[in-house]
This record gives sequence, C-alpha cells and structure tokens, in this order.
Amino acid sequence: MHDMSAAAVLAVVVAAAAALAAAASAYELTKNGTTITYDRRSLIIDGRREIFFSGSIHYPRSPPDAWPDLISKAKEGGLNVITTYVFWNGHEPEPGVYNFEGRYDLVKFFKLIQENEMYGIVRIGPFVQAEWNHGGLPYWLREVPDIIFRTDNEPFKKHMKEFVTLIVNKLKDAKLFASQGGPIILSQIENEYQHLEVAFKENGTSYINWAAKMATATDTGVPWIMCKQTKAPGEVIPTCNGRHCGDTWPGPTDKNKPLLWTENWTAQYRVFGDPPSQRSAEDIAFSVARFFSVGGTMANYYMYHGGTNLGRTGAAFVMPRYYDEAPLDEFGLYKEPKWGHLKDLHHALRLCKKALLWGNPSSQPLGKLYEARVFEIAEKKVCVAFLSNHNTKEDGTVTFRGQKYFVARRSVSILADCKTVVFSTQHVNSQHNQRTFHFADQTVQNNAWEMFAEGKIPRYKQTTIRTQRPLEQYNLTKDKTDYLWYATSFRLEADDMPFRKDIRPVLEVSSHGHAVAAFVNDVFVGVGHGTKINKAFTMEVVMELKVGVNHIAILSTTLGMMDSGAYLEHRQAGVHTVTIQGLNTGTLDLTTNGWGHLVALNGERRQVYTEQGMGTVAWKPGKSAQSLTWYRRHFDAPSGDDPVVIDLTPMGKGNLYVNGESLGRYWVSYRHALGKPSQYLYNVPRLLLRPTGNVLMLFEEEGGRPDAIMILTVKRDNICTFISEKNPAHVRTWERKDSQLTAVAGDGRPQAVLSCPPKKTIRQIVFASYGNPLGICGNYTFGSCHAPRSKEVVEKACVGKKTCSLTVAHDVYGGDANCPGTTATLAVQAKCSKRPPAAAAQ
Repeated sequence: MHDMSAAAVLAVVVAAAAALAAAASAYELTKNGTTITYDRRSLIIDGRREIFFSGSIHYPRSPPDAWPDLISKAKEGGLNVITTYVFWNGHEPEPGVYNFEGRYDLVKFFKLIQENEMYGIVRIGPFVQAEWNHGGLPYWLREVPDIIFRTDNEPFKKHMKEFVTLIVNKLKDAKLFASQGGPIILSQIENEYQHLEVAFKENGTSYINWAAKMATATDTGVPWIMCKQTKAPGEVIPTCNGRHCGDTWPGPTDKNKPLLWTENWTAQYRVFGDPPSQRSAEDIAFSVARFFSVGGTMANYYMYHGGTNLGRTGAAFVMPRYYDEAPLDEFGLYKEPKWGHLKDLHHALRLCKKALLWGNPSSQPLGKLYEARVFEIAEKKVCVAFLSNHNTKEDGTVTFRGQKYFVARRSVSILADCKTVVFSTQHVNSQHNQRTFHFADQTVQNNAWEMFAEGKIPRYKQTTIRTQRPLEQYNLTKDKTDYLWYATSFRLEADDMPFRKDIRPVLEVSSHGHAVAAFVNDVFVGVGHGTKINKAFTMEVVMELKVGVNHIAILSTTLGMMDSGAYLEHRQAGVHTVTIQGLNTGTLDLTTNGWGHLVALNGERRQVYTEQGMGTVAWKPGKSAQSLTWYRRHFDAPSGDDPVVIDLTPMGKGNLYVNGESLGRYWVSYRHALGKPSQYLYNVPRLLLRPTGNVLMLFEEEGGRPDAIMILTVKRDNICTFISEKNPAHVRTWERKDSQLTAVAGDGRPQAVLSCPPKKTIRQIVFASYGNPLGICGNYTFGSCHAPRSKEVVEKACVGKKTCSLTVAHDVYGGDANCPGTTATLAVQAKCSKRPPAAAAQ
C-alpha cells in the first residue's frame, strides 16, 4: 500500500493563491488581436493549446455593481473564462427598440471580463432557454405573420439574423472578439437544438445548417459552437451539456474538433413546488476530472453564480432564486466547500497541462469498475494519470506502475507525474461554511404598513373586451402583466337551485395555466394552480348562488412564459372552460355564455409601485389579511454591506417591489412535499437601496400578515474544517517546474486551512476538537478522544488573522494516538467578523 500521508497531495494554503495567480496570468490576451483555432485536443490560442475552466454568470441576473466582485471571485476560484447567454427579449423588448443599459449592458460586462484578464464565451442563441421568460425570445415575435420559431421559416430567420447581426456588430464595435484583442474566444449559435431537429425533421436540418452558415458569415474571427448538437454543420464545434459528459458523450463525430463542455450543472434550477436541490462538490469534481481524463479541455459550470430572476424574467413557474447552490450563491457569497474544492481541482489540472495537451493518451483497466487513463510524453518524462473508481459504494486499492493507491468510491485520483497523487475528487480539503440570516433592527423600526385594495371585483359590464368564449391570456396581456380578469353573469330561477340544503353548487374552471382565483357575487371562493410539468389544470370549488343574476369573476395569473420545446409560439395560458355542477337542472356550461376581459391589475395600470403612481391612490393604515391588496411600508437600509433579504413567510402569493423595482414573484403558500415553501427569502440588491426612506411594496393575492414580514441580512461568516491525520487527503501544495513537481508548502502532514471572506478576520473559535469529533459545520460535538488543548492551540494560531493553517497531528494538540475509537481528526468552527478580534488564548 502506497503511504498516502507521505505521498504528497494537494492542500489549499496561501501559496496556492500565488500559484493560481501566476497560472492565470498566462491567459492574458494581446492588444493586437489573437488567433483562435482548434484541433482535436483543444482550442488553440495564437498557436498554443490551452485548457479552460469556465463559469456561467448571466449579466441580467445581478446588478452591474455586483459584476466586478463576481468576476473577481470566479478568477480567484481558478477560472479563466466567463460564459453568458445574450437575452433577446431584454435587449429588444419591442421591434427596433433596444436596451443595452443597466443590467443589460452587455459591452460593460465583457469589458470587465477583459479587465480581469479572463476569456469570454458569448452564447448568442438567440434562443437561450436558460429558465428565462420565453427562452429569451421577445413576445412580439409571436405576432409576426406566419412565424414558426426555430425552424426553416422565413419570418423567424429574418428576425433572428437581424438580432444576431446586431449583437455581433455591437461586440465588434467595442473590439471585444479575441481577433480584435478582446476577451471573447467562442460564440454560440442556437441552443440545445438536436431534439427539435427531430421534431421538425428536414425543416429542422435545413434550419440548423442555415443558422451555422449565417453565424460564420458574420466574420467574428473566433469559432462558433452549438451545444447538444452532435452533427454541428461545417466548422461549428458541437459541445456537451449535462452532469457527466465524460461518460455520456462520445465527442464530436468530426475528429478534428475538440471536446468542449458548455454546461456542467452545479445543482438544478428550481420551480415553485420543488424541494431543495443539491449536488455535492465531490460529484462535480469527479465529473470534471473524468471529462479531462477522456480528452476534454474545456468545462463550463452552469451556473457558477446564478443570481436572481428579477421582475418577470423567470420562465414558467421558475423561482426568483436561481442556482443558489452554485459555487457562488445567489448573493455572490462563497459556497464552501464547493467553491474551494473546485479551485483545488483547477490547480491540480493545471499541473498536468503539458501532458494533457501534448501527451499520448492511453487507458488500462485496473479491475472491475477501476481504470487508469494516462497522457504521456515519454521522451520528455512528462506524464499524468487519472485513476478512476466507478464503484458507488466501495472504496478500493489499485496497483498502477508497481505502486498501490487507495481510490475512494466514485472518485478520480490525479497523479500529476504518474506517481504523486495531487488531488482526489472524493477528499475535500477546502473549508466549509454555513450561511446564516440575521434579524435587522429595521424590521421593527417604523413598521407601519399602509394598504390599497384593488377595488371592487370587476363584472362583465365593466369590461372592455367582450367575446363569446374566454380568450387566450398571452394574446391579451402580451407579456406585459401576469394578470387577466375574466367576468361573466348569468341568471338562475328557483327551479335551478338544488332542492337539498346540504348540496352546494360547484364551480369548475379548466385553465391552460398557471393559476386562478375565483369570486362569485364578489365573494372569494377558492384558488387553483398547475405545475411546471402539468401547467393545465382544473379547479373545483363549492360556492353559494342565488335566485336571479349571479356574477362570476376569475383572476387568471401566469408565472412566466414557457422556455423550451417545439412550436413555442403556440403555447397558451388562461381560462379555457367554465361550468357549474350540482344544479337541480343539471350542469350549466358557461363557456359560451359571453365573457368580458380586463387586462392587468388596477394598481398596475396606475403604477402604484412607483413613486409617482403611489400618489394617485388613497392609502390607509392596514395590516389585516386581505386578498388582492397592495401593501407598503418605509424602511432604512441595514448598516454594513452584507446582502439584504426580505422574509415573506407570513404572506401567500404575489409580487415584491423595492423602490419601484420588481424583485420577482413570490409564492410562499405553495409548499413542496416536505411541507415547506420552495422559497420564502427574497434577495434585495443593495444597489436598489437608499440609506433611508426605502419603500417596500407587495401585491398580495391571497392574504397574509405584512406586519410580520422580516428584514434580514445574510452572512457566511461561520467557517469550518474537518480533516483526519490518517485520511489520504491533500497534504501539500505543489507547483511544476519543467517536468518536476516541487512541494512549496507543508511538512508532509495534513494541513487544515481556515480563511475568512474579504475584509474580515477570525474573531472567535466556536469549536475545536482533535480526536474523534462528530457532526457537520455549525453542529460539531466532542467525541470520546477529545484532546483538551485543541481550542487553545487553534485560538493561538488563528484568532485575529484572515487565514491560518493548522497541522493535523496528535502531538500538536496533545491527543492520544492510542485512544480507542480515535479517527485522528481535527474539527474547527470559527467565526469571522469585521469587528476587533477577541483576545487570543495565552
């Protein structure tokens, strides 16, 4: 058995940051333009093969003042590429009306990437999906005569070409393509089209060929890519999307094109009704190491930072919080150990760059579900090996080139010189952290709410759009609002009413989606909704009717437009059929009774969420649980610069605004199978806040307790480490000098490293124990072999410092190496703060 404690393995220490910075500097683009080509092994930058670690960050999902920090943290995490989609409906909301300001300042975003000496990938699409409203296609396209989206259709191709040309020219004018000295090395046309090509048959094939020719004719000077398109036309490079492209994707059929991975999903986007989504750091690292082991040289994390679907930008049922489980969470805070573990992986793979890019590949089985993949330049003594264990439940030992190696279950061990393990995907050496939410005093300061009721429930005679049947919702609202009223009236005679008093009539509403609230004779009778999978639904609610004229009003609500699939232009929403059951004379079908329609809410038409609109209505004190009501209060911004959130637990469903800006839809009353809402905390970007006098407003559909809403701040100041002296984990940091690996830190024993977020230091050691501690970050407990000096040693080494390194060995903490049950493990939880540190133990 190879001694893994003596066999040096990668650890994160201060020297690693310097090594990564030095590696990143190799990717600086020249001002005079760069030639981007490719072969089977990689993209080629000015004749030099390279490896690429990319992360998706979407500019409209974060305010511009957050972009520099996000890009900087991505670079710090070992990335050298930032990838983003381009959002057509954000840039051209109306034909010929363009928006490239604020969150849609595409040029500014790529210039910031360039300032950080990173590459960029622009995924123009212009269909992007991205869980974005209408897949990024503007609503007005649906009204172009004879249009069919994303097929060999002349009206669609005309508008698509115009937009692609607009974007390419805008980027060219700013000299942002690598051929001009800019950061962009790849452009994408279309998006995940292969399944649609099957649906559209020959029209799909002719369309995708047209799209490739149209794109390459724009002459950007950089290659074009198509994701999930195995047979990409011409010189366009096909790429993979998925969780495990190293095992599920054979690569391009054209063997002259490289293996590129445009979407490695770091978790899963979530919709209302979904439980929490997780994907471990170990699994992501495994997938990337595996991809590089089979010849891949570019992997993009989707998402590296998800951000927030502000306003009405999210697709059908998609929550405002987007990919919160990414390496940088919704608020742009480091999510550990995911961020740090991937940083370690990137450093390890860079140690192997020469062999990966120029070595001769080979593979050999090492046993059932065990494998070695090798890249070697024998004459230069350059070699890298990837030892894979595909068993999901069993650790194992393999023999490779005469030495034995421990390979954990479902892991890849990277041997940067075919001898020394510098990284194991299953062994996490990076610290953990815990996100905490803190009550802000502004919750109770001036917690005085005012309300404005929507007004009387509309009746048929008050509507302006009247037809025999209920109309389709998107065609009326034109994606300007989520809300559409349907109203009708009908007369009942005494003979129509049920004879038995215990029988009550039932209102049945069939809807194409997404949610409805029904009112009978101005009385609320119930709600119904569909789901992301089954958007169409039928609501059945009991009601009271009377002899004479009865009035029915239905408020139909959409939660974004669909973002994928063939014939997207035909997707529908809104009320479809309405019947009343349980009458003495049988079922009464009101579908063709004559319907009136009223687009948008009264408050929306008055724009009461804006400073000017607020003055057009009468507000009165109120905190009661009322439906269809606008609520507002004023609040000051919490002190400091920690992210701010609004806790909407006491509310139901509606829309949230701060200072006139929509922060997205909320839906707290819809709970997943575990009994909790999918999202109840909503991001308030500090860019939107003034020091004092901010206006918090929400439109509540169902009713709630606005006075119980809380204002919170967010921190990730609790940092932890949990490392065993005996664990075959990373114990040294390495750099490569020519063909040799050289240890730059460590003494051969495992090192636990703690590092605070920027501008903060370790103020307190909350927990420290060497021996056999148990638990997880935020909930550690002592074991039976606890070394009493543990906390004293850790406090002396760490308190008052931004970063500290702790040797994991029993003699350091006075631990008993012979204690029965010891795991020789060090567990530490520390608290970071901007405040002066507590005195270290003497």
